[in-house]
Amino acid sequence: MTLFSLFTPQDLLLAAAVAFVAGWVKGMVGFAMPMVLVSGLSMFLTPDLAIAGLILPTLVTNGVQALREGPAAAVSSVRQFRVFLVVGLLFLLAGAQLVSAVPTSTFLLMIGIPVSFFALVQVLGVQMTLSAPSPRIEAAVGAVAGFVGGMSGIWGPPTVAYLTALNTPKAVQMRVQGVVYGLGAVALMLAHLGSGIFRADTAPFSLFLVAPALAGMWLGLRLQTRIDQALFRKVTLLVLLIAGLNLLRRGLMG
Repeated sequence: MTLFSLFTPQDLLLAAAVAFVAGWVKGMVGFAMPMVLVSGLSMFLTPDLAIAGLILPTLVTNGVQALREGPAAAVSSVRQFRVFLVVGLLFLLAGAQLVSAVPTSTFLLMIGIPVSFFALVQVLGVQMTLSAPSPRIEAAVGAVAGFVGGMSGIWGPPTVAYLTALNTPKAVQMRVQGVVYGLGAVALMLAHLGSGIFRADTAPFSLFLVAPALAGMWLGLRLQTRIDQALFRKVTLLVLLIAGLNLLRRGLMG
């Protein structure tokens, strides 16, 4: 079976462009690849194909991000946020099994609402702070991130909000995000092998998107030190807000 069995050449070209942009954004800010991918791909593909497409690019790019400072640092991050990871994994596996049973309009709303909310809150400058890590809060955030991640492939917003609330140093936050999203991507792939979304005729599409995603991430990392991070982050959040609102429009209006 070839890529052209499910996708037209135009679909593949557009998908590669979306993957490149998603990688670029991730290289710049360390997150948002699943949000950009699923928002962009859902504009011309069905939600299940959008999720299938993001699995391998997300897995590979997060592996690169998590291991940039070496395996020891990555293992340290796993130990530090083990409650988040374990709870998130359980809820991710549960959420992934519901994808095929949820109507497309509901699915788009479930993606659009958290994307729009997170982007809007951050653009408005609202900050949430925690004086110290709390296992209960960490478990709750992990549950939300995992369930939404299993349904949509998007677990960044609650994760970033939690790390930001803890005032996590930038370097540590980048590594932790890579570890969390990387392990989440492994779980997502396994979950959707079971759900039937990641299968023989969709895996080649996901593999096809790895190269443009890595190319975009490489460019984003190169530009990270040359462009004002705060300004670019605002621009990125505005783009995500537009994408999230577009998903809400599609979910409400069809």
